[in-house]
Amino acid sequence: MPALGQEGDPGARAAPGTEEASSPHSGLKATGLPLPRFASLRASEVFMRTGPGTRYPVEWIYRRRDLPVQIIAEFDTWRKVRDWNGAVGWVHRAMLSGRRTAITVADETVLYRAPDTNAPAVARAEPGVVARILSCDGGWCRIDAGGMTGWAPRRTLWGTFANEKVD
Repeated sequence: MPALGQEGDPGARAAPGTEEASSPHSGLKATGLPLPRFASLRASEVFMRTGPGTRYPVEWIYRRRDLPVQIIAEFDTWRKVRDWNGAVGWVHRAMLSGRRTAITVADETVLYRAPDTNAPAVARAEPGVVARILSCDGGWCRIDAGGMTGWAPRRTLWGTFANEKVD
């Protein structure tokens, strides 16, 4: 059975400096889309800033395309996001994609052939594997991780809400 591992550090966040700034912005709803919602990083290098604009210092640099983030606020063309580790900051909307992805957060995530723990296992994934969400219903999500497709218990993933239906 294949074992899926992360490619490098999952999301490799780099702190570029010790600059500090705070933002009083609460995030005005700019798109009319529901908040919070999930998205993913569009590029292999994305800056997370302390506020909604290029004048704010970069707090983190993400170096992994497709990492899931939760959009929690909007201000003009900027989105306030939270990552799977709880880091919060601002990212320009051009750096985000509507493609739904998840990151494995359990010690081991088993991908099953069907949404049932009694189904044959297809693969096992260690923490930090980024996968594309194909669908979610109930407590299960069908994902594609490194070309391996299977059903994973939703509780082993970060990138979807508890009872959210994803098609």
